[in-house]
Amino acid sequence: MPLLIWFKLLEIFIIPEFAVKVSLDQYIPFLPVFVAPYLLWFLYIAFGCVYTGLKSKENFYKLIFFLGAGMAAAYIIYMIFPNGQNLRTDNMKNDVFSALVRLIHTTDSPTNVCPSVHVINAFAVDAALRHTSPFCKKRILRYSSFVFFITVCMSTVFIKQHSVFDVYCGLLVGSLIYIPLYKLDLTLPARLGESLQRN
Repeated sequence: MPLLIWFKLLEIFIIPEFAVKVSLDQYIPFLPVFVAPYLLWFLYIAFGCVYTGLKSKENFYKLIFFLGAGMAAAYIIYMIFPNGQNLRTDNMKNDVFSALVRLIHTTDSPTNVCPSVHVINAFAVDAALRHTSPFCKKRILRYSSFVFFITVCMSTVFIKQHSVFDVYCGLLVGSLIYIPLYKLDLTLPARLGESLQRN
């Protein structure tokens, strides 16, 4: 809840000073069908939290830490580097996918885009699932999660919600959290969770 309030305040008070765009963006077509994985991201986050919560307290606490730290890092960057984008297109058809993209565009302003929270959070869930048994023991599930993670990253640029640079920065922020959390096996999130549970 505090993170949601923080984001809403940023949406209200932060005025973009920098337009995020790279040359590669102009070569990426607008593909409204990718709104499907973009929206399924919400279910993916929910599934990751529920699954790890049921199967592994340690990985659940790591996931919650990853999500919280990733969003907090993004919001701090938005405050230091107030940014937005002007990549959106008005050249849409009347199909259901385009209608969903228009709905997103009307409810989500093109501000506070770099790094992409969609990318950071998808990174967090994929990492948690690939380290949680029995999910991690099934190759098809591991690959499916990773493919969906990559598809989410692609969706952000194909529906013109983000620049390629936003995706890159989202992956960078995610990596800076992933490495100490999983490669260096930081146990602090799990210990904090256990402490809260005892209290």
